[in-house]
Amino acid sequence: MLKPEILDPQGQAVQRALPRLGFEGISDVRQGKRFELEVDGPVDEAALARIHDLAESFLANTVIEDFTVKVESEDVVAGAAK
Repeated sequence: MLKPEILDPQGQAVQRALPRLGFEGISDVRQGKRFELEVDGPVDEAALARIHDLAESFLANTVIEDFTVKVESEDVVAGAAK
């Protein structure tokens, strides 16, 4: 995601369009990007640390973007509930 102090014209355009589309009550929209990584083996602390380093050094432009790393089970990603 862009850092809060970085102008987000795409998010602003979406925000302005929402009332015309019948969506009220949305006070702000920020546009971002998402990467989904599938990990071989267990997602332990070491794997999370490597993924964090990957995101910080390669996937995110940390000058203007913030990022988070989170784990979702395959069931959640696929939309299935058990």
